[in-house]
Amino acid sequence: MAFSVNTNAAALSALQNLNKTGDSLQTVQRAVNTGLKVASSKDNGAVFAIAQSLRADVAGINAAKSSIDRALSTIDVAIAAGEAVSDLLIEMKEKAVAAKDSGLDTASRTSLNNDFGQLRDQITSIVSNAEFNGTNAVANGGNDITAITNDNASSTLTIAAQDLSLTGTTVALSAGQGIATAGAASSAVDNIESSIANVNTALSALGAGANRLELQREFVSKLSDTIEIGIGNLVDADMAKQSANLQALQVKQQLGLQALSIANQAPQAVISLFQG
Repeated sequence: MAFSVNTNAAALSALQNLNKTGDSLQTVQRAVNTGLKVASSKDNGAVFAIAQSLRADVAGINAAKSSIDRALSTIDVAIAAGEAVSDLLIEMKEKAVAAKDSGLDTASRTSLNNDFGQLRDQITSIVSNAEFNGTNAVANGGNDITAITNDNASSTLTIAAQDLSLTGTTVALSAGQGIATAGAASSAVDNIESSIANVNTALSALGAGANRLELQREFVSKLSDTIEIGIGNLVDADMAKQSANLQALQVKQQLGLQALSIANQAPQAVISLFQG
């Protein structure tokens, strides 16, 4: 072993080891602080790139979920309007059937006709107000309901609009139709029965569309969860392992500091060579 006061090889070696321990300790501390073993491209460029790509997919899927939720709310409003129209038609049928009685007095017929007109006009009110987020799927010339179903909007699901207005073909009643006479009431009964059947068909179509949207929402939600789990597998830190590593490195750092201190004291032994 050479004695030198200019170069302390042991101290340099101890310092190198201590620096390595410090770097490892810094990495572990970053993992503990962030919960990630790959927090940036410096940690692992390839894994970070894959994780970022998957995060972009999740962001797109979240947008799709929002689109599906909006479509579901829109179709819920449309179904509520359709069910209300169906209920009104049933009430109108009761009035029209009663008005077919040729033995009714004028006052009773007038009262029935007035009630019939109020119910008829209520259909128009309901249909015109069945709007959500600017979309009305049951008005005359109404909007189809469309939802994005994947992460890049290349796939969509469309539910056709159903015209439940008095100016369409589903509800076979005119805006001014009444039951002021037995003959008019008879015609109204026929029209109402046809309308009820048509509205039920429209409701069935809307209901089937709502079910499709529910299934798609469930799928994209599971897909998002699965991708997020995959991202976690790639970048999340094992906190139990990191805790053990942290304690081990802290002890190793203390020992490294002690070793460096001992190595720094070695050159002092040279003094003894010059003592008489």
